[in-house]
Amino acid sequence: MDHQHHSHLFPGVPLALGSAILFGASAPLSKWLLGSVDPWLLAGILYLGAGIGLALVHWVRPLIGLERVETPLSRPDLPWLAAVVLFGGIMAPLFLMLGLSLTTASSASLLLNLEGLATMLIAWLVFRENVDRRLLIGALAILLGAAILSFDGGAFRLDPGGLWIAVACLCWGIDNNLTRKLSSADPVQIAMIKGLAAGSTNVILAFTLGAAIPDVTIIAAGAVVGFFGIGVSLVMFMLGLRHLGTARTGAYFSLAPFIGALIAVTVFREAPSVSLLIAAFLMGIGLWLHLSERHEHDHEHDPLEHDHLHSHDDHHSHVHDGPVTEPHAHWHRHTPLRHKHPHYPDLHHRHGHG
Repeated sequence: MDHQHHSHLFPGVPLALGSAILFGASAPLSKWLLGSVDPWLLAGILYLGAGIGLALVHWVRPLIGLERVETPLSRPDLPWLAAVVLFGGIMAPLFLMLGLSLTTASSASLLLNLEGLATMLIAWLVFRENVDRRLLIGALAILLGAAILSFDGGAFRLDPGGLWIAVACLCWGIDNNLTRKLSSADPVQIAMIKGLAAGSTNVILAFTLGAAIPDVTIIAAGAVVGFFGIGVSLVMFMLGLRHLGTARTGAYFSLAPFIGALIAVTVFREAPSVSLLIAAFLMGIGLWLHLSERHEHDHEHDPLEHDHLHSHDDHHSHVHDGPVTEPHAHWHRHTPLRHKHPHYPDLHHRHGHG
């Protein structure tokens, strides 16, 4: 059987970076929309746009010959999905919209780096995912950059908008780590359910609290931003989790604030302050440290049985009764294996370290 050999950076890193670019662009665009719509209602529109758009993708795939080969959600996945919707789909976007309404788009975009830090710390401290010194130093550089944005007249403080954004990042950090439990299932199906459930909830709550119906062009613009900046971004993020693990996907996702800040400065003509430039420099160093990490050692794979989309490679050497197309998904068993190669804590490398 021919095994495929790919770089440990592919496809996880491009997926995580693509997710970051789309999400980063959504922050300043949402800031622009906030001038015409209630923050809570906008959070609902963004997620409904993601959910409806992905529902169309989910429905159209078989009609255009794209057979769905991903593993569908199962009953044990439902509690994790409910928690993901609560933290990442309802609480976090509400807090982000409140924060964006009280601070500048460029500062808000860079403060979103705290999501990557929260994601990594929870993965490290709670889920015991391996995080080495290089990743920690990179995280410290990102934290220093975010802290510099909090200085105002020589006093260290966060304005109310920054505090709301920090809370949103904590909720997303929890969401990202819980999503790891679902990373082997169909990401389009998961993101679709999350978008529809979270979006509907936020829209209903916003109207209950007296939000006015915005112009149809604002609704359409919000839906498009939500589809790409939340829906497609979330699908790519989940695929990144599958290949990189939670901490590293969160680290690569730290590019998102740079994209948002760049759009805020160039499109919305926000003046780049000295603190913004220093923060961007420090965060750039942190991102480079994350991108240049190489993790390689002798490791042993214990017997494992699970169901996910895969191609036959060094970790999938099982046989089939008949011909199969690649990639494909089915329940399969991994036999014990010991080898050495560059890897991340993906679906097959969640081993401990001494």
